[in-house]
Amino acid sequence: MSNQIPVNISEQLEIPVIAAPMFLVSSPQMVVEGCKAGIVGTFPLLNARTVDILEEWMREITEGLEKARNAEPNRKIAPWGVNLIIHKSNKRFEVDLELLKKYQPPIVITSLGNPSAVVEVVHEYGGLVFSDVISTKHAKKAADCGVDGLILVCNGAGGHGGTINPVAFIAEVKQFWNGITILAGCLSSGRDVLAAQVLGADFAYMGTRFIATTEAIANEEYKSMLVESDVDDIIYTDAISGVNANFLIPSLEKAGFDLENLQKPDTIDVTHDQNEAKAWKDVWSAGQGVGAIKKVQPIADVVGELKEEYQQAVQLVSSQSTTSKV
Repeated sequence: MSNQIPVNISEQLEIPVIAAPMFLVSSPQMVVEGCKAGIVGTFPLLNARTVDILEEWMREITEGLEKARNAEPNRKIAPWGVNLIIHKSNKRFEVDLELLKKYQPPIVITSLGNPSAVVEVVHEYGGLVFSDVISTKHAKKAADCGVDGLILVCNGAGGHGGTINPVAFIAEVKQFWNGITILAGCLSSGRDVLAAQVLGADFAYMGTRFIATTEAIANEEYKSMLVESDVDDIIYTDAISGVNANFLIPSLEKAGFDLENLQKPDTIDVTHDQNEAKAWKDVWSAGQGVGAIKKVQPIADVVGELKEEYQQAVQLVSSQSTTSKV
């Protein structure tokens, strides 16, 4: 199995999972509790609707994790991260970049653009930059920019998911990439984490699995809809933000969309500043792995279940391997 995760990070992980940054879902509390449970907690910078709020959140996270480490120095507490959208529609890019310099999140995830400027800033303070990509072409471009990790967003992923099968995608990327590899798309259990590692990934990237948690700031009706939904309730469309993404069909119906006549908007809105009620606030995203969610629970309990499932899967594979040699 691949293992490119730096030792100073791997030693603080209970399981190699990154809780993906999710718009209108990820909160500072979610980040802190995720890190305390032993997974990488992250949030999108644009979840904080003003720069002042963002600074409050980053201070809350850094102070919260420092307090936890001081209280339990032997506990595994994972590093935290943020997501920065590089697309030209993000009017806050430069200001948010300055806050990265100030609070120095160990991991910065870039989306929708050239990450070179972010790489320069984050590497200056010793952090890592992961770039999410949906094609081999984008992966090569990000690799050329000097990123430390590639997040391969495969078919079925929540949010702006790609269309490539994970087996094919990771095999293609591994032909030219030796850095940290993160696999995203329909990963919902500890078994899925082990499967991702077998394919060659260093981290499993999970979003949908963490929406139905008590720390998430998602609408309670959204959480309930996740519990009640399965893969047949997911639709892949560009009608919401102008970029293809996976959404819960019941939320589109509730928001008044005609599923037989979905139209791509005239402008691309990846920062959610335009038509916010239409794009993401009232229309809710989820990946095809949604069927694994059976209840709303604290993030620590979710991580505990993932860890137990992962260990059981490892033991099963080990026993099968031993049996086959007999």
